[in-house]
Amino acid sequence: MIDRHLGGDDEAFATIITRYQAYIFAIVLRFVSERQDAEDLAQEVFLQLYRSLPNKQEGELKSWIGKTAVNKALDWKRSQKRRQALAECLEQICLAENRSDSKIEQVILQREQEMLLHQLCRGLSPPYRRVVVKYHFEGKSYQTIAREEGISVKTVESRLYRARKMMKEKWEEGD
Repeated sequence: MIDRHLGGDDEAFATIITRYQAYIFAIVLRFVSERQDAEDLAQEVFLQLYRSLPNKQEGELKSWIGKTAVNKALDWKRSQKRRQALAECLEQICLAENRSDSKIEQVILQREQEMLLHQLCRGLSPPYRRVVVKYHFEGKSYQTIAREEGISVKTVESRLYRARKMMKEKWEEGD
C-alpha cells in the first residue's frame, strides 16, 4: 500500500484509512469521551501518517499508527487539563470582578503565590516534593502521608521542615 501511494495511487491511502480507522478509533476512545473529539484525533493521526508515510515500512505501519494515536490522545488530554485550569482561573477572576477591586487583586496575588510555590516545590528532590504536595496542596495529615510514603511521622515532620527551609532559601534568592 505504501509503495502504491508513493507511486501516485491516491486510492492506496484511502485503503490505508479504511483499514486502520476502526483501530485508531478504538485507541483514542479510551482517552476521550466525545465522538467528535475522537474523530478529530483520528484525523490528526491520518494527517501525520500522510506526512510521514515516505519514511515508513509496511510492516511497522500498525505499531506506528497505534503509538501515534496514543500520543495524540495523551497530548489532547494534557491540553484539555490546561484549558480547564485556565477556564477555572478565569471563572474565579470573573467572579471576583463582581466583588471589589481589592478582591480581584487578592485573587491574582493568591494565584501568583500558588504558582510560585509550585515552582519552588518543583526544585525540591522527589521525597521532599511529595511530602510538601501531599501536606500543603492535597491537605493530607502527617499520619496519612507517613502511611502512603512508608515512613514515620517524625520523618514527615523532618522532611516538611527541611523542604520549607529549602523553599525559603530559594524564595530569598529570587528577591
